[in-house]
Amino acid sequence: MIGLAVHSTEQDIVAEFFELFKTPWEYYQKGRHYDVVICTQEEGGDADAKLVLLYSSGRLSFDAEKGSAVKNCQNGAVLSHDGQKIPLYGNAASFSANQFFALKEDVTNEPMAFLSNSGQRQILRIGYDLFQEVRLLLTVGQPPANAGKATLERHIALLRDFITRSGLPLIEIPPVPDGYGFMVCLTHDLDHPVLRNHCCDHTMFGFLHRAIIGSFINICRGRKSARDFCRNWLAAAKLPFVYLGMAKDPWRGFDRYLEIEAGLGATYFVIPKKNYPGRSANGNGPALRAARYTVEDIKPELEKAVLNGNEVALHGLDAWLDSAKANEERGEVSRSVGATKAGVRMHWLFFDGKSPAVLDRAGFLYDSSFGYNETVGYRAGTAQAYRPPGCENLLELPLLIMDTALFYPSHLNLNDEDARKVASLFVEEIGQFGGALTINWHDRSIAPERLWEDFYRKLIAELKIKQAWFPTATDAVSWFKKRRSVTFGSIKMENGVVRMNVSAKEEPALPGLRVRVHKPRAQSLSEAVRSNSSAKYVDIGFRTNLETSIAISA
Repeated sequence: MIGLAVHSTEQDIVAEFFELFKTPWEYYQKGRHYDVVICTQEEGGDADAKLVLLYSSGRLSFDAEKGSAVKNCQNGAVLSHDGQKIPLYGNAASFSANQFFALKEDVTNEPMAFLSNSGQRQILRIGYDLFQEVRLLLTVGQPPANAGKATLERHIALLRDFITRSGLPLIEIPPVPDGYGFMVCLTHDLDHPVLRNHCCDHTMFGFLHRAIIGSFINICRGRKSARDFCRNWLAAAKLPFVYLGMAKDPWRGFDRYLEIEAGLGATYFVIPKKNYPGRSANGNGPALRAARYTVEDIKPELEKAVLNGNEVALHGLDAWLDSAKANEERGEVSRSVGATKAGVRMHWLFFDGKSPAVLDRAGFLYDSSFGYNETVGYRAGTAQAYRPPGCENLLELPLLIMDTALFYPSHLNLNDEDARKVASLFVEEIGQFGGALTINWHDRSIAPERLWEDFYRKLIAELKIKQAWFPTATDAVSWFKKRRSVTFGSIKMENGVVRMNVSAKEEPALPGLRVRVHKPRAQSLSEAVRSNSSAKYVDIGFRTNLETSIAISA
């Protein structure tokens, strides 16, 4: 059991952190024995525990008692541990005495922790504010420069490492559905599903420019094949006949998505109003944000998508600012499609710190707006669905990979080979940490002039090989809610055997969960500094109730 001795202002973020790191814990009770106590204040430093982790970037009386001077690190410190780098966004400190060089500042090489042993008790003093870092990640998020770092997951991994290297086992429910390697959410923002609706506007002229001139430049640079060049020029030549109704609209690609994603779940985000740009934080939104279609224009395609096991959700305009507008916009989509799941993603990813609470009050089950327009990666530092501070029910499903961020010249401007390498890194990390690889492939991205279909097909094929589960966004969030429902019963360790029971809410339509028991990697943190032992664990799958015993000896 982990005891938490924290400030009252940290309790909300502590509770959420331990939904992401799903392991037994409680708030610290003086006089009770714990395996681990995590402190962000002086109380708890003398706890009856084998391991005490004392997090603070400030000066504590404990530092003076141990004769360690505290030095403020440069702003924007980077924590280095076991070859991994963790960016810090708040204050940080280094220490002069009993230096624990397994944890150091990456640039200065100064130790950011020191170790003190008192009998059987190990106290590791760590020079940053863990839960302040977590709060910033889940609210403000990381800057684009650090988008590729699963920072929150690395904080969890570091804490897990301290515990197992101190000689203790650890029980957790990993964010991975039982029977699968990880989960993938395929999503589509429907911004321009009908080319015919764009006549002599910015979108039409942009299409012609990219199809004709852009294709010529790309084939000269080796970024497009001759086949794609011909397809784009042919699509441009047919455009007058599209307006006359004599040629098929090349952007109505729903059937191709249904074929590419056959047997998989996907989520379509639909804009509720035509010719309305919505509001920005400072007034009216940019005119280019306005869509040129109504839900009725694509109603047959949406109904067919739902019949094939997909879902329709709201691509909101003003929902991020106003709960009443959020309900109004959801109603526009629901009336046309018949039934809309309680999900939302904001058009152009408009979002601010108040948006989660606004959407929560409107009754949405999830939002999937927390991501980047200009790059790909972990804005929240995690791929897990989480509950933003101030929300009661809404979970945020972070957006990780977006097609336009990968390929647009104004963004990453990658070719297919480099984009595949970037995507593979995310696949590898989510395979390690768990969570949901949430992908946004826009409605027109498999059509001329983008023609990003081949890349998308190959990416899905790779994900299938790695045994991913492909739920709709609602099913993914429901699975995370099931994981959050887990309660730990009695847990005892005797003679190298852990005996436990756990239970979870019954959700027969969703994959099961798994209990993971991590074995100790060393007998103490002092020994661990000299040890290169690899992590070892045992997984046991379950659906609702599990009572089991697991040997943790080597």
